[in-house]
Amino acid sequence: MRSTLKNTPFKSLAMGSALALTTGFFSATTQAAEIATDPGDYTPLPAGVNLGILYGQYATRDTVYADGNKVPVDAGLNTIIGLARFVHYMDIGGVIVDPQIIVPFGKVELEEPFGPLQPTSESGVGDPIIGATAWVLNNPDDQQWVGLSAFASVPVGQYDDDKGPVNIGENRWKGIFQAAYVKHLSNSVVLDLIAEYSVYGDNDDFLGFKREQEDAQSLQGHLRYLLSKQSHVALSYYHSFGGETTVGGQDQDDRVNTNRWLATYATFVDPTVQLQVQAGQDINVENGFEEDTRVNFRVLKVF
Repeated sequence: MRSTLKNTPFKSLAMGSALALTTGFFSATTQAAEIATDPGDYTPLPAGVNLGILYGQYATRDTVYADGNKVPVDAGLNTIIGLARFVHYMDIGGVIVDPQIIVPFGKVELEEPFGPLQPTSESGVGDPIIGATAWVLNNPDDQQWVGLSAFASVPVGQYDDDKGPVNIGENRWKGIFQAAYVKHLSNSVVLDLIAEYSVYGDNDDFLGFKREQEDAQSLQGHLRYLLSKQSHVALSYYHSFGGETTVGGQDQDDRVNTNRWLATYATFVDPTVQLQVQAGQDINVENGFEEDTRVNFRVLKVF
């Protein structure tokens, strides 16, 4: 079994679905940031405001890469992921802070045999993520902000050890840290820049093996154009790297180096209800599944 893990494209599946399936407004996608932010996420709201947000994310993948080369296998990995998120803004000593919780749910489906796995699927509720952002710079007059975030993914979601990477939960702790800078370049153009650093606990029951993962990083950028006070369009870029894994003590040579783009349109259809739609795909993948189609929907309620 150990030699099988080392000598098949299993490593690409492990990275391609387990790395970030259960997160983000997150991406729920392959080789993406653990928390893939949306345009405007790091612009703070006043203390006392609450947000209820529901996300729907659909992605398909049918090509696998290893060390930058396309793997000659039939492959298919589809995900339908939902996220329920609650955010509360509060003032602590003059600093805006937003404690929040995100609960992922949905379905992961492996359509073709891959490495040691036969076609299979898993559905249910994933690992909840809890955390908060603190805005250490909050300057509406100069229209610039700096936010620092810390999140923890708690391993209580649905997990079947026999299915390894094809799971909603991950059977391990994760720590996710972000630093963001937001600046209005003009009255209509806004730039968001986010850096992320993620650390991982061990999964002690990954197809009967122990799975370990090195720290991972990502850079995210959003360029927004404000069509009006109610609507905006945006173009986003995500670059993720690091996160190499070992399974059963064997190096999987699966370091992530992936970039992708995403286009966004968002509008308030009511003073307290915003709808958002996004579409995009991977640009380049070094290891793992390449995402060929991604469509995201979001409904946000202010109360």
